[in-house]
Amino acid sequence: MTDISTFEQPKGLPHEAGFGDYVQLLKPRVMSLVVFTAFVGLMVAPVSLHPVEAFAAILFIALGAGASGALNMWWDADIDAIMKRTQSRPIPSGRIPAGEAAAIGLTLSCIAVVMLALATNILAGALLAFTIFFYAVIYSMWLKRWTPQNIVIGGAAGAFPPMVGWVAATGHIGIEAVLMFAFIFMWTPPHFWALALFMKSDYSAAGVPMLTVTHGRKVTRAHILGYTLALVPVPVAAAFTSIGGPLSLAVAIGLNIWFVIGAFRIWFRPEAAAEADGYKVEKRFFAFSILYLFLQFGAFLADVLLRPYGIGGW
Repeated sequence: MTDISTFEQPKGLPHEAGFGDYVQLLKPRVMSLVVFTAFVGLMVAPVSLHPVEAFAAILFIALGAGASGALNMWWDADIDAIMKRTQSRPIPSGRIPAGEAAAIGLTLSCIAVVMLALATNILAGALLAFTIFFYAVIYSMWLKRWTPQNIVIGGAAGAFPPMVGWVAATGHIGIEAVLMFAFIFMWTPPHFWALALFMKSDYSAAGVPMLTVTHGRKVTRAHILGYTLALVPVPVAAAFTSIGGPLSLAVAIGLNIWFVIGAFRIWFRPEAAAEADGYKVEKRFFAFSILYLFLQFGAFLADVLLRPYGIGGW
């Protein structure tokens, strides 16, 4: 496996970066998930922030997420250059120098943490700082290249945003914030391992010890089913807290049924059949997992917002 210290910018490629390249450096698709879940965490909290404070909180959480993305791309530049899925990213393609990406990530991290602490409270800023550290250092620099459980433990990084949003509003961590964290934490392995099933060759070529590489697709399919079943009670439990209600419960039950059915289909699926049809079932499961997360958090938000009208909540 290539060490980051040996990575060199590609020669003969365009080095003039445009605005879109810097946006891509911040991983906008991941940022959108972070922003949405953090927004829900902030909005469903029992304490309301002034709209300007709320906007500032989401802005700086998004900035922190982008900083994490930039640091991750800087560190992973060597393996990104090998994997087909990531070869066109700004650093391996030569459009943004690795050093510049690192400087951007560190600068944005400092700005995001300090400004969130000033705009809301110190605990929220500290939690955002830990989230950035967890993703950039614990996951990217350590877990990702060391253990097939990388995405299990590392999934905590993506699970913190709704908790940060909640803390930004309340100044403390409540059971609702813990359940939102647990929901994303348990959702991440089946979501990401579904991707790994049809991207195994990329991870193998880059030397990343993804579960599909170290234990094979059959074991990965069993793990997807196991974590999916373990995920089921989490959104149901959250639906019975202050952030939930009948809508959240109905959505949790409906989405869980579809998610579990999908996981069973993946578990029973012969590898030869999966390879023959280009892993269509696995790709659909991966796509649905994203919709699942957005719909469930959307239901939490709807239950809280509709409560004053006697519709949402218990």
